[in-house]
Amino acid sequence: MNTELTEEEMRRALFGDSESPAPAIHSDVQGSVSDVVIVQPLKAAKKKKVSKGFTPRLRVTLRVGNEFEGKMHEMVHVADTLSSLVAEQEATKTARKKFRFVEVVSVKSM
Repeated sequence: MNTELTEEEMRRALFGDSESPAPAIHSDVQGSVSDVVIVQPLKAAKKKKVSKGFTPRLRVTLRVGNEFEGKMHEMVHVADTLSSLVAEQEATKTARKKFRFVEVVSVKSM
C-alpha cells in the first residue's frame, strides 16, 4: 500500500472532488455581448423561535448585616440553576459585595 500521497490526492480525500474549473473566456469572440443574468438571492428560511421552556430556579434566602450580632436583614436571591450549592455560592458572593456578615437561611426550588 502506498502511504505517500500527493497534495492533490490529500485534498481530494479530505474535501472530495472539487468542481471542474470554469471554462476560460476566449478573447477572440467577435463582438458578441454576453448575456448577463441577475439572480435574485433566495429568501432566508425563517428561523423557528425556540420556546425557552422550563428554566430551573432556586430561591436562596439570606440573613445579612454589617454589624457583628447587630441588626440583620433578610435578602432573597434567585439563581437559574439546579444545584443548591452553586445557588448558595452565587447568593453569598453577591451579598458579600454589600454586606460583611452573610448567613444562608434556606434554599428552595421555585
